[in-house]
Amino acid sequence: MVDTNLQRENILPSERAFALKMKMEALKHQGKQVFATSSQVGTKLNRTDERIAEQSNLSRSQVQRTIRLTSLEPSLLHMVDDRKLAFNPAVELSFLKPEEQERLAAAMDEAQTTPSLSQAQRLKKASQEGKLTDDLLRGVMAETKKPTQDKSYLNNPQIRKYFPKSWTIDRIEAIVLKLVKAWYQSQLKKKQQSL
Repeated sequence: MVDTNLQRENILPSERAFALKMKMEALKHQGKQVFATSSQVGTKLNRTDERIAEQSNLSRSQVQRTIRLTSLEPSLLHMVDDRKLAFNPAVELSFLKPEEQERLAAAMDEAQTTPSLSQAQRLKKASQEGKLTDDLLRGVMAETKKPTQDKSYLNNPQIRKYFPKSWTIDRIEAIVLKLVKAWYQSQLKKKQQSL
């Protein structure tokens, strides 16, 4: 059932995260049973996240980071599903304590903005150091972010359908640029051959 969910074309980030977490827990449980009944000494079992990565065509890091989303409070996770909160900052925010995430959600609502990756990393560090105050939350959310290049054309369904839903816009852009460069090179080669 989990594998079927993961193969769906339009899967929300939260659905993917919980499906991967469920699969990891099932494989860990299965691994304990295999290890307990195994008669071979020294059998090397693959790390569960590596096995899932191989089966899902993801990297081990992507599996781990996606599963981290399950640690987000529902309001923040809903923002990820609605593409209001980007994946990478969301992963960083998942390390905040639940009550800190709730306070952050209130600060985000007040400021009508979401944190950038660097802001999310600063909030995570402050949380780990026990210094994440309401004033710091509001201050970070009130900061003016650097304008980002508009890449909304890469989110067009006509382009997006060719890429896994878990891919970021930056990753898609890298592939598109590589393809355009290859096309351009082939056009130059054709032009030179015709001369």
